[in-house]
Amino acid sequence: MSDSVNHHRTFEVLTAEPVRSRRKPRHWSDEEKAQLVAEALSPGANVSAIARSQGLDPSQLYAWRRKALSSGMVAPLTEGPSAPVKFTRFEAVSSSMVEIVVGDVVVRAGGDVDADHLAKILRVVRTA
Repeated sequence: MSDSVNHHRTFEVLTAEPVRSRRKPRHWSDEEKAQLVAEALSPGANVSAIARSQGLDPSQLYAWRRKALSSGMVAPLTEGPSAPVKFTRFEAVSSSMVEIVVGDVVVRAGGDVDADHLAKILRVVRTA
């Protein structure tokens, strides 16, 4: 017989908790889906951020959005903006006076004007 049978051996017993399978799927009502899709279709929306805020995988929200668009339930915005877009032009000059043209309005400001005050003026001009 072999001599190894008579030697003292140490065994280590490992225990583990069972690995949970996938999360239980959440059931989303049609109203919840419609609300999330509408939010995802709004201009400037970040679809991934919207999905994650609801504990939803972004690909699922993209799929819902794609399905809603293809079914004709919703349509993307096709009409242009209601007001004409005004572009701002800036030309650098080498004087203490700055001219800022917003649409058909010209704002002239000296180099000593407070930046916050100038920003408020420009906001008012852009909304007019």
